[in-house]
Amino acid sequence: MDILAFGVQADERPLMEAAFAGHHDLRCLDVVLTEDTVPIAAGYEAVSTGVNADLDGRVLRALAAGGTRMIAQRSTGFNNIDLTTAQQLGLTVARVSAYSPYSVAEFAWTLAMAVNRRIVRAARRTRDFDFRLDGLLGRDLHGRTAGVLGTGRIGEAFTRIAHGFGMRLLGWDVVRNPACEELGMAYVDKEELFAAADVISLHVPLVPATRHVVDAAALKAMKDDAILINSSRGGLIDTDALVGELRAGRFTGVGLDVYEAEAGLFYLDKSLEPVTDDTLARLMTFPQVVVTSHQAYYTVDAVNEIIATTVQNITDYVAGRRSENVLVPPPGDLIAG
Repeated sequence: MDILAFGVQADERPLMEAAFAGHHDLRCLDVVLTEDTVPIAAGYEAVSTGVNADLDGRVLRALAAGGTRMIAQRSTGFNNIDLTTAQQLGLTVARVSAYSPYSVAEFAWTLAMAVNRRIVRAARRTRDFDFRLDGLLGRDLHGRTAGVLGTGRIGEAFTRIAHGFGMRLLGWDVVRNPACEELGMAYVDKEELFAAADVISLHVPLVPATRHVVDAAALKAMKDDAILINSSRGGLIDTDALVGELRAGRFTGVGLDVYEAEAGLFYLDKSLEPVTDDTLARLMTFPQVVVTSHQAYYTVDAVNEIIATTVQNITDYVAGRRSENVLVPPPGDLIAG
């Protein structure tokens, strides 16, 4: 089958081409799938998309009109896909239900350590041969409290690292993870977690119930010197409210690998264009804030797992098999494989 893959990063391309070789014919594009780029997909029965693809009703209808019947998304999250419209159009949709949890958990801790120990500021200074320590004072994490919202596979991996630091562990989730409890985690209401934790890391999916789970009230409940990390989905945090708290001089550090209005920005070079997102521009001005471009998953281990699962999802579609990765099955499909 001929596959058109949108939003393929330069590092990703050789890995994808090697994985698809001998299975399907692959064409890789670095452009993200949007209403403007969807005409390129005409004639391709299957397309593969990245997490920042815009798969709303208009794009899905254009895909279906062009002959697309299967969408293989290369991510766990699928909040960017209108699944109801996909089902109405008879489009099969699959995702990558799981990949290396260590990639995201380790990156979340990278952000936490970077803002705690002022690594970005220090690196910029030493490049200019400024070796002063003023403004670089961090703090030990040992003995402090880590609050983990979402204790699935990634949250558990984050918790294990926190345990290694010798931190007190607080968790919040709809389902308790026995492995986290064995490490000493106490499950509490999220309000108690926000108030007690020194480091707060978000590892829940973005669904209606979790949108802005970190809202103005949650931010005000946090310690003035808390560290807030988000490597999950941007919509978990009310960014305007966060900017307001940062303007008031609160928080030791904020590490964001995701941003609620990142679509159309992340994975693209905007360096020569005017800044049109005032909220993001303001966020970037705070010295205790580090923003990265949704790269927490981006290790060779995780990317290879994502690609392998994507190949399998397309192969299953061709063979008429259904797996746990299928979000919208083919019309009339009752197969459980």
